[in-house]
Amino acid sequence: MPAEHHTSGPAAPPAPAPVAAHPRRRERAAALLPGAAVTVLGTGAALAVNALVPAVSALMAALLAGALLANLGLLRPATGAGLKAASKTPMRAGIVLLGLQLSLSDVLGLGAPVLAAVLVTVAAAFFGTVLAARRLGLGTERGLLVAAGTSICGASAVAAMSGAVDAEEEDVMTAVALVTLFGTVSIAVLPMVHGALGMDAAVFGAWAGASVHEVGQVAAAAGVVGPAALAPAVVVKLTRVALLAPMMIGVSLWLRRKGAAAPDGARPPIVPLFVAGFLAAVGIGSLGVLPAPVLDTAAFLQTVLLSAGLFALGTSVRLRPLVRTGGRSLVLGAVGTLIVTAVAWAGIALAM
Repeated sequence: MPAEHHTSGPAAPPAPAPVAAHPRRRERAAALLPGAAVTVLGTGAALAVNALVPAVSALMAALLAGALLANLGLLRPATGAGLKAASKTPMRAGIVLLGLQLSLSDVLGLGAPVLAAVLVTVAAAFFGTVLAARRLGLGTERGLLVAAGTSICGASAVAAMSGAVDAEEEDVMTAVALVTLFGTVSIAVLPMVHGALGMDAAVFGAWAGASVHEVGQVAAAAGVVGPAALAPAVVVKLTRVALLAPMMIGVSLWLRRKGAAAPDGARPPIVPLFVAGFLAAVGIGSLGVLPAPVLDTAAFLQTVLLSAGLFALGTSVRLRPLVRTGGRSLVLGAVGTLIVTAVAWAGIALAM
């Protein structure tokens, strides 16, 4: 009969309880609060500027506000962690909400010739701008950012691209400034061309939608001509926005093939999570089940989130490196704008 084994001596002490994670979480949250508070204030100020001066977009105002605070030495070190976090998550959430504005039925309703013209325009503007950046010695990262903003949808596309490439904050600020500057120039120039050539309003609207950088800038340029130009302009512009997802996937694949990696060694995903969210939002928006108030609220939240992200990015900008390449960057913005405007003109003229 086997003997039973008993442990002699005092009983072993119980295993130590795991350290509660809540205090650490509270510490991390507390570290984020100063930067988050500054971001909220900066975003509110940018929205106020846009409300008072509609010609100044909230996104651009937010970026400039962040850069001014940083370069005037008005930020304390305690805000660093919160600002770093705010420079990523809000922007990606804003890009997801951008997808709700799209309806695949409206896009397909443009017809094959116009869709082909939009595809060719986006491809020519994107690759032409990247090539011009290399020739100007501005680097691939800045070229990708300016190319995205020029070919797709201005500051929103710049924000999306900044989430996929390891770009410096100065590159992001420069790209947003360029698409804002040259998109604003287009608002003034394109209606004058319409008047001089006596273009059909619908054709002009499609041209504006295929060439002007920001959605708001497209609406402003087409609105000068009238409702007959505004409707096709917005649909064509949102068709360009829909190409944001395949563009981002293509860039991610190229970066993986190139062997690019994040500082922690991770390779960029083929489909970034926020791009998948953008595609899901496009699907929801295409169902037509969301009422107008919901869509209006989503559009406002999109502006708020993108402004918050760009404000936080702006606080990391230092102007001296930006000034050193200012002339070449202006040339890059001009070249990209000329490409997208000329190719869109030819394509829309042939399609319509």
